[in-house]
Amino acid sequence: MKRKLASIAAVAMIGLSVFQPLQASAAPDETAKNEEVRVLVKQKEGVFSTQATDKVKEEHGVRNSFGNEGFTTEVSEKELEELKSDKALEVTEVSVYTKQEVSEKRDLSTQAVSDRTPWGIQAIYNNPSITRTSGGNNINIAVLDTGTSVNHPDLAANVEQCIDFTQASSGQVNGSCVDRDGHGTHVSGSALANGGSGSGIFGVAPEADLWAYKVLGDDGRGYSDDIANGIRKAADDGANRGEKVVISMSLGGGQDSLISSAVRYANSRGALVIAATGNSGPYEGSIGYPAALPEAVAVANLENRQQNGTYRVADSSSRGYSRTDGDYVIQQGDVEVSAPGSAILSTYPGNTYASLTGTSMATPHISGLAAKIWSENTSLNSSQVRQTLQSRARANDILGGYGAARGDDYASGFGFPRVQ
Repeated sequence: MKRKLASIAAVAMIGLSVFQPLQASAAPDETAKNEEVRVLVKQKEGVFSTQATDKVKEEHGVRNSFGNEGFTTEVSEKELEELKSDKALEVTEVSVYTKQEVSEKRDLSTQAVSDRTPWGIQAIYNNPSITRTSGGNNINIAVLDTGTSVNHPDLAANVEQCIDFTQASSGQVNGSCVDRDGHGTHVSGSALANGGSGSGIFGVAPEADLWAYKVLGDDGRGYSDDIANGIRKAADDGANRGEKVVISMSLGGGQDSLISSAVRYANSRGALVIAATGNSGPYEGSIGYPAALPEAVAVANLENRQQNGTYRVADSSSRGYSRTDGDYVIQQGDVEVSAPGSAILSTYPGNTYASLTGTSMATPHISGLAAKIWSENTSLNSSQVRQTLQSRARANDILGGYGAARGDDYASGFGFPRVQ
């Protein structure tokens, strides 16, 4: 592992309090802010004076700043109407995004797991007898989610960053990423769990470093400006350090300018962005953002059952458009690849484990695989790692599930990439 947090012990103490009443996140349903609206404010095109925007900053403060794209702040409904009436301002409400998980039942276990390499790991390694995994050394996986239980024995050694972007007091709090929901801890484990002290589970790339970014609140929902802030932070840290970063997002929502811009920015800084398609299938055109962006690798959910000789795409997994089948070109709203995402066993707060389902669970398998490929081929750039994922997916076509067909299809994309 490379450098870790200055005080893992201190972070571990935060994680040990995962279910304790610490400072609440600024989630969209927070009662303390329930009369306020988060908005993006910027000057209207053609307006040259900053007087109006300066006044808003002075009166309401700045949550997150995005240069020419504007800044975010929180105002009352009445204040929002007043701002919208100002002809010098362009004011829009900030979008809300959610985790991409469909499971209601969570099977928790405080005992040592009987299967240290769950079915998804065996599938992506193409080895039902595998007992441990490897790879990902010197690659950072930034998990943008509900936080991570960084004291979990299967994750603690991997933690390098732990940042909360959701707190009401600040847009970025270092050393805090408490996961009260469980989703982010679960996602982190599938990507890079290291087996703990000999009784835990393994993720795809157990030697990768974890950047645990809490961008969703304790109810699994978060604002697009906080998410965009996290994306840009991960991209900048990687580029400024000369390190390789995979940004893993098991979250989604509607089209949003801040998210789109941040993903494009991350690409320009050399990061690889991977995102969950969503759980609105089997209907066409149901992929959420950021996965729907051509600049992000969109991941569909595979079940642990065979159909037509391959794994099957879950009905709930969001689909792209059948009109683009067979072209092997990533356009807006396309599925790119598929991975195990149903009944996935992984790490969970309280040093436990849980079985969850959704494209959220498929995404970290691909994020871990990308880290493993990158660590084995350090001369590759992010685009070439993405091309490698596509090539491996084409070699393992998926024929099961509604809409799945030979070649590139709107259900499974190019196919299921695996470890070679």
